[in-house]
Formats: sequence, structure tokens, C-alpha cells
Amino acid sequence: MTRIYFATDVHGSEICWKKFISAGKFYEANILILGGDMTGKAIIPIVAQGNEKWKVTLLDQESILEGRAAVDKMVQTIQNRGYYPYVTTPDEVAHISATPGRSDEIFLEEALKVVARWLEYADSKLAGTGMRCYVCPGNDDMMEIDAVIRGSKVVEIVEGKVIHLDEYHEMISTGWSNPTPWDTHREESEEALKVRIEPMIAELSDIPNAVFNLHAPPYGSGLDEAPELTKDLRPAYGGRSIVPVGSKTVLELIEKHKPLLGLFGHIHESKGTRKFGRTLCINPGSMYEQGMLVGAVVDLKPKAVGNYLMATG
Repeated sequence: MTRIYFATDVHGSEICWKKFISAGKFYEANILILGGDMTGKAIIPIVAQGNEKWKVTLLDQESILEGRAAVDKMVQTIQNRGYYPYVTTPDEVAHISATPGRSDEIFLEEALKVVARWLEYADSKLAGTGMRCYVCPGNDDMMEIDAVIRGSKVVEIVEGKVIHLDEYHEMISTGWSNPTPWDTHREESEEALKVRIEPMIAELSDIPNAVFNLHAPPYGSGLDEAPELTKDLRPAYGGRSIVPVGSKTVLELIEKHKPLLGLFGHIHESKGTRKFGRTLCINPGSMYEQGMLVGAVVDLKPKAVGNYLMATG
């Protein structure tokens, strides 16, 4: 029997990444799988004010920090919530504001530094354990992180690959999604998504025992429900209107090929499981901003899914 631990959408949360790397030992899993969206969404400046004071605004709450210890504590808080702290000065802030594209450059630099640090952490914790760790960058992840991941000794990037989990089970993976309102790094039309996924399926030697690790959940599955948005990207009807936003291509391929297991993410608020015939589909959801890692522990038997557990911690 092979036991996997699957999580997704950690979005830059330092504590969630560390919990993910520790989850294998805790749940006695053989394989760790991160389904996508490793990187954070924003930089949070911590601006020096002089006299050993700094100003920071986190989640619309402005604070004055006194002393380096307070700055260090805030840095950790920001990292655990999935943002990138940036200690700076008023002069640098003015220079960044006056230089087109500089803020984007800094964001990319900080994101790559964090990914590199995460991989060093994984390499140190997983070395010699025999545990395998697979990651697949998601639609929110910039392309530049792929090369950084490839430098890891133990973490393998599996986008577009067929991976043999054991002698019975193969896994295909993609972090690309159907179109979103935000024009993210790895999204494309449903037609292009099908062209991306179908060649991987064609390489599988035993589709009924395969695992489909696809970032976008199947359309209308209940694993893809999100608040409806207005044209200006605000929640419609005060957030009370919920609509399916998953991939119709993924739904079609699941229904057509009937793999053993489907692993999905992308829609943080749609934690749950769903059966399509024999195919067990799982979206563990995401609570990265709270520093909570949510995931799924799944036992793979030779021709069936054994026990599975939705886990939070």
C-alpha cells in the first residue's frame, strides 16, 4: 500500500510549507504532493521611521513597531500569512514609486528567494528519509519558479509528466487552469487545457488505476464553488451568490477516462470530496492566511482507494 499526503494552495505561507514538509512523517505517508499555487500574492513594506521605529500596514491595520525584535516578529507574522515582508526606507519607497516596473521586479525577487529557502528547508528535512515530494506550480505561480524548483535535491516538479507512484499507480499533473477573472500566469482556454492534458493521459499504461493531479476542479462538481463576481471583481449580492468556476475540460476527461483518484485545488472555499462513478475526487481547500494547512491523506491499494482522511493542522 502507498500512502500519499496531498495539499494545495499554500500561497507563500511559510508555516504552511513547513507543515506540509512535516506532514509525511506525521501521517506516515510515502509521498508528499503539493497541487499548486506555492507563491504569495503581495509585498508588505515595513518602512523605517527613524529612532528605531518602523511603520507597517497589514490587512488594513497600521502599526508602529519599536525595535528590531518587533520588526522580526512582524516579518514572521507576514510570512506565515502568505505575504512577502520588505524592510525598507521612505527614500526607497519613493524611488520604487517613481520607477515603472520596479515593484514587480522586487515582488519576483522576493518570491524566488522564498521558494529557494523553502526548497533548502525541504532538502534538509527530507534527505535520507526515502520520502518523495512532488510539486506542480499553479495558475498563480510565475514561470520563473520552475527553474528554482529543479535545483532541489528532493523536491521534483511534475508539470506535464507521468509519474510512477508505485508499481500499480501512475500520476499525471498540471497546474494550469481554465480562464479566471485575474489573468494569472498559467491559465488558458478550455480547448488549450484539453490539448495540454490529453497527451499525458495517452502515456498512461493503466488509466483505471491512475491519479489525475489537476489544479482546476471539475466544473459543477461542488469542489469548484466560489462567490459570483461583478464586472469590477466585487462579490455579487454581498457574497451570497455562489457559482461553479471549475473546468469543463477536466469534468469531461474525468467522466470519459474514469481514473481511480482526482486531486484538485484552486478554489479555496470548496473543500470536500465527490464521487464520479468509481473516481474519488478531492479538493482539500486552503486556509493559508490563517496559517492552517489543510490536506488529504489517501491510501492507494493495488486496484482501489483505501482509507482517506481530510486533515487540518
